[in-house]
Amino acid sequence: MAQHNAFYAQSGGVTAVINASACGVIEACREANDQIGKVYAGHNGIIGALTEDLIDVSQESEASITALRHTPGGAFGSCRYKLKDIDTHRAQYERLIEVFKAHDIRYFFYNGGGDSADTCLKVSQLSEKMGYPLTAIHVPKTVDNDLPVTDNSPGFGSVAKYIATSTREASLDVASMCATSTKVFVLEVMGRHAGWIAASGGLAGESEGEPPHLIIFPEIAFDREAVMARVDKCVKECGYCVIVVSEGARYEDGTFLADAGNTDAFGHRQLGGVAPTLAGMIKQDLGYKYHWAVADYLQRAARHLASKTDVEHAYAVGREAVALALAGKNAMMPAIRRVSESPYQWDVISAPLKEVANQEKFMPRDYISEDGFSITPACRSYLSPLIQGEDFPPFENGLPKVAKLKLAKVEKRLPVFTL
Repeated sequence: MAQHNAFYAQSGGVTAVINASACGVIEACREANDQIGKVYAGHNGIIGALTEDLIDVSQESEASITALRHTPGGAFGSCRYKLKDIDTHRAQYERLIEVFKAHDIRYFFYNGGGDSADTCLKVSQLSEKMGYPLTAIHVPKTVDNDLPVTDNSPGFGSVAKYIATSTREASLDVASMCATSTKVFVLEVMGRHAGWIAASGGLAGESEGEPPHLIIFPEIAFDREAVMARVDKCVKECGYCVIVVSEGARYEDGTFLADAGNTDAFGHRQLGGVAPTLAGMIKQDLGYKYHWAVADYLQRAARHLASKTDVEHAYAVGREAVALALAGKNAMMPAIRRVSESPYQWDVISAPLKEVANQEKFMPRDYISEDGFSITPACRSYLSPLIQGEDFPPFENGLPKVAKLKLAKVEKRLPVFTL
């Protein structure tokens, strides 16, 4: 059987476990050396393919690839670069196929979220039209947990574990000082349109009245009067109030609380910081002393506190992506299926990219309490298995060890392409 090469790229915001998916893809490709020759990685994601900036992964040792499993960030570089509409920017897509042809790449593995799934689908469709035999498989990843079909998105479980842990630990800090100091603590978490990460903060409290006392979801319209009344009541009854707020909190008309007025490379609104905005409202309306924090990159980079379940999910979808490609499946995505809740059991199925691309999965209303400020038992049952287990990285000199790759570049064969 003839050998052909594979291309792997990472897209969008990285996670604590995206490299575990890379590890799964690369190890599975190496095991299939009767069908797959070299594995190339795009330097800085899909931009690496467009500019023919390829990394020769075959030069990395087995130990280095294994170490990817416990290394956060994007080992080969990621990017926020969305390919435009195929009809108006056909040259970009044709360039991808030219690069793939020049390097005998017949397998395309794209590791990202909903926008990446759309790119993967479009590349698959164009290669078919151009008569080039390319198998395109999307490898799911997003901390936002908003990909459809899959039970959860690799990357989310570890963020959820970090936010639940941070909420519990910070709450103990605030509670110990509230008599003479801070009365309100606001933790801002990621989640532009879906409140999954904010919801995970709710796991910190296991009994009635335990923090967080309020969760502010993008799915529930922000009502300043109702929120302030709840904060005031909480401080008077408990002595303090802990709030977890999603960056995508918005008013009834859809305006973000913290709209900075700009957009990113994917066309999404740039948000300017909902935590200080909300804290300012609390100071203005209630006069309470406050502190706020933004989890920001820390929540998605915290491999030292990764969920073992999440690591296993990420690695499994990477391996399954290769299995799908070798089985002749095209324009597909490996997806996690929850087989049972208690005990938590799961397997990996496949989903057509037409059902995944540009779709978002929001929090079901029955996962949010009637008053809109906390999670329900159903939500807790869904979230809890995803944060189970620890998978600590090896430590050296008190710090986590990470993979250090050669990142050897592949010689270019085509003219320069301008983005």
